[in-house]
Amino acid sequence: MLGLRNNKFLVSAKMLGSQQLWHAASLAIIVFCGFAHAKGTHKVHCSEDQMRVEIGLPSDGDVSSTSNSSDAERPQIYLEGLKGYPDVRCQPEINGALAVFRLSLSDFYECGVTRMVNQLTGKKVYYHKIIIESASSKEIVSVKCITTSGPVYNVMMNGTNLAQEQQQQPQQQQQHHGVVRRDVLPAGFQEPDDLEITTSLTKRAPEPRLSIGVSQDNQKFTRDLTVKSGTPLTMEINLDEDSAPVYGLGVNYLDVTDTHTSSETLIFKGCTVDPYLFENFNTVDGDILSAKFKAFKFPDSSYVQFRATVNVCLDKCLGTQCSNNQVGFGRRKREISSANKVYEISLAMFLQVDDIEGVNKNEVLQLEEKLRELKLANQRLARNSRGNFAELSRSMEQLPASSAVPAFVVDERELGQLSSGAGSSVICGLWALICALCWRLL
Repeated sequence: MLGLRNNKFLVSAKMLGSQQLWHAASLAIIVFCGFAHAKGTHKVHCSEDQMRVEIGLPSDGDVSSTSNSSDAERPQIYLEGLKGYPDVRCQPEINGALAVFRLSLSDFYECGVTRMVNQLTGKKVYYHKIIIESASSKEIVSVKCITTSGPVYNVMMNGTNLAQEQQQQPQQQQQHHGVVRRDVLPAGFQEPDDLEITTSLTKRAPEPRLSIGVSQDNQKFTRDLTVKSGTPLTMEINLDEDSAPVYGLGVNYLDVTDTHTSSETLIFKGCTVDPYLFENFNTVDGDILSAKFKAFKFPDSSYVQFRATVNVCLDKCLGTQCSNNQVGFGRRKREISSANKVYEISLAMFLQVDDIEGVNKNEVLQLEEKLRELKLANQRLARNSRGNFAELSRSMEQLPASSAVPAFVVDERELGQLSSGAGSSVICGLWALICALCWRLL
């Protein structure tokens, strides 16, 4: 009897084990198929001037994609920060369960694509985020395109690069005559026969990621903003947590546009053009930049777009001394070729401004007057920027604002007359000197 019971127990245990194994295998197959389906739903196709993104809509959107479904049941798909933005160039083409975005890379500001340029390698990275929002879920899809232009440098040195470097060293020594290489070792130097390498450290600096946002009274808004004209706001640009210990930030330029035809410069070479509309960027540790401004809009559009060009420097970017005795954390005082500047990132944010309900009319009129003054200031900047821009930048750094404009202008014809008159005076003086010497000799 005992043996029969043991046999039944063993059979039951084997059946239970096989059932558990079957359930585990079925669950693994379901999970694997789910992951495979999730990975295959989104595709990115990159070209030189366009990023094409194919987004597979979630399963609960299959029914809503039919013609009998209402718009409320259809899942919403939009670019981050552009929910409800009316420009069709920034909206997807939806065909059944597939949505296709065609984002311009030649005019990447058009739909808020961020561009990051590595100043050492020439690599360009374009990236954006797409939101898929339904009644039951919200998905964020990050898309990215990478292009390379110019000379490419490999951080890891291999045999080919080492041989090329050895061939280039004599040429570099001939070009740079001030560099002297010493081949003689100091007296008493002795190298051990066997070297034991105990530790090898290799670490790569992360690629920086920037975010831009707006807050009011220390309360951050969402990326889909609607504010009233004259509202005091604060713009913040900050590094991600991984990059913050390595890099620092500085805003070089900041433009504002109505996304159609009007565009004005707010930050020029690190300094504000009109502090009433937009103040200088300030920072405490170099990782977060903040600037106070007042919400305003152009007459022909309720949307404004801020377009920033941000320098990413090793450790920290130096501030720029501005004309109002303030330090603006914009471009470095050294030129672009400085090794401290490793990335240049261009990013944008959209702001919807409403001046219909509950706005101060006097404030709106003052903002419109300030916009006209800003336009005049930008026209002066455009005139002063003609010709050799680099030479103008250096002269503007070294000279005060009062001496930036020439004190007088000399006409070439007047200069010729002055030269001929000066020549006649010299000839008369020489004849007088010769006559005086002859009289003394006599």
